[in-house]
Amino acid sequence: MNKHLILIGLFIIGLICSGIQPFDYFTWALEVFPAILGLVILIFTFNQFQFTFLTYCFILLHSYILFIGGHYTYAEVPLFDWIKEAFDLSRNNYDKVGHFAQGFIPAMIIRELFVRKNIITNKKWLHFIVVCICLSFSAVYEFLEWWIALLSGENADAFLGTQGYIWDTQSDMFYATIGAITMLFLLAKKQDKNISKLNN
Repeated sequence: MNKHLILIGLFIIGLICSGIQPFDYFTWALEVFPAILGLVILIFTFNQFQFTFLTYCFILLHSYILFIGGHYTYAEVPLFDWIKEAFDLSRNNYDKVGHFAQGFIPAMIIRELFVRKNIITNKKWLHFIVVCICLSFSAVYEFLEWWIALLSGENADAFLGTQGYIWDTQSDMFYATIGAITMLFLLAKKQDKNISKLNN
């Protein structure tokens, strides 16, 4: 449990730092809320179901991506402004990192749940369904962005972060899908080894 407390401590530090003089508090709240909600769910379900430590570490990484995006807004992250200028890009692409993670980390969570609960035993179908769920999750998030923009008007511009790119929604979903597929290729076997250690 001690190593999990360290992750919670790092989460709280990251959240506090991101909340110090952000671009604006409305955008910050919108961006970091999923991370806070996730932490609450993980704490309340910890005694019933514990993920592998590997998965928890990646959840923390995803939270930090959200914290950075919340602090600066996804269109204004300084490192990616530098990349934009250095490579003569048309936009700040930090949001694509966020959407890649939006596929990568949920794929870890969903796959581990399905494997450990024996929900789907055929690995080919398992991977296909994991990617489909991640794509669906990404689509739902785009719906939420759309509804928040309609309710909030101009206040949601920083939250949407389209930067004038008309295909932003489609590319966000594409990056999430690529993230999910990448996770399955890179970490599925390592995740299985971590799961087997829990069962020993």
